[in-house]
Amino acid sequence: MSQVVELFTDGACKGNPGVGGWGVLLRYGTTERELYGYQADTTNNQMELMAAIRGLEALTRPCHVKLTTDSKYVLQGMTEWIAAWKKKGWKSANGQAVKNQELWQRLDQAARPHQIEWQWVRGHTGHAENERVDALANRAIEEKFIG
Repeated sequence: MSQVVELFTDGACKGNPGVGGWGVLLRYGTTERELYGYQADTTNNQMELMAAIRGLEALTRPCHVKLTTDSKYVLQGMTEWIAAWKKKGWKSANGQAVKNQELWQRLDQAARPHQIEWQWVRGHTGHAENERVDALANRAIEEKFIG
């Protein structure tokens, strides 16, 4: 695991729940790859999770990943909450089933082979890559919903 793969993710939703999209930018050195997708009936948090999932699933071998998200939900879920959820059989601190459990499990699985440095950035503040993945997430919605 020498060079770092940069992964920028974002999700968007028109209505919450509503139609949603996710966007990903992968960068390895000077090589970049954009991914985006659409879901008809979803939430913003589900699209944030899906962006991270699809970005990590796109990697073909174990990598050192610097993953940047504007979702505190995704960041805190992976860095603070997930260990306790797994220990408690996917129950939250109040004993309820963890929301979006299937997506959390898929993200956990996608993250396993990699050494990940999770980073949070405030959304919609001019961070170039965050603006770019936000545009991709919204493009997915527009292409499906309008086009």
